[in-house]
Amino acid sequence: MESRVRKAEKLVERNMKGNDASHDASHVWRVRDLALSLAREEGRVTECDTSDDTSVEIQTMYPSFVGGVVELAALLHDIGDYKYLRDPSEEKIVENFLEDEGLEESKKMRILNIIKKMGFKDEIAGLANAEFSPEFGVVQDADRLDAIGAIGIARCFTFGGSRNRVLHDPAIKPRSDVSKEQYMKKEEQTTVNHFHEKLLKLKDLMKTEAGQRRAEKRHKFMEEFLMEFYEEWDGKA
Repeated sequence: MESRVRKAEKLVERNMKGNDASHDASHVWRVRDLALSLAREEGRVTECDTSDDTSVEIQTMYPSFVGGVVELAALLHDIGDYKYLRDPSEEKIVENFLEDEGLEESKKMRILNIIKKMGFKDEIAGLANAEFSPEFGVVQDADRLDAIGAIGIARCFTFGGSRNRVLHDPAIKPRSDVSKEQYMKKEEQTTVNHFHEKLLKLKDLMKTEAGQRRAEKRHKFMEEFLMEFYEEWDGKA
């Protein structure tokens, strides 16, 4: 498993090196660390989760963590992201990697299901499952935690800048109900509106208690930032 993780890390570095800093390898390392930290905080996995299968120690009620599914899903979750696709073949990179590594079918499908279903666009489309596996919860929560708080603010403005989006325009109101199609379209929207259309909603979409606890602080930080932003924009501060 240690060798497989190292190969996955190299795959991330190779395939994400051209991305802007909002979706680069550093984002992936943070999500991996958060996912494993959340899993341990939930009491579902020990320090041995990412090591050799034979040395894994885990609570029997959560056998799905055995074999590093959490770490591999977290590492591979943004390879083939539709926002950065340069070629349709990139959508198969993760699946091909897991096949080349000889993962057993059940483990491979658990990883792929986490990656394919964790996106915000699927949740707003009603495609997210009401029932979810423990490992899905910690990986999705980790990715969403990295989208909010101080890091989330920095990533939001980095992405907006990379797409030449308007910083803020009071005449352009946030969309209250955004469909999956609207969310995926590259239509004109402001960077600040993204807070209202997605980021401020993530706190209430956390799947784990550990994720919910951490999201509270990050959410509050974003609210305070936006209050200050609007006051400065209007020349009141």
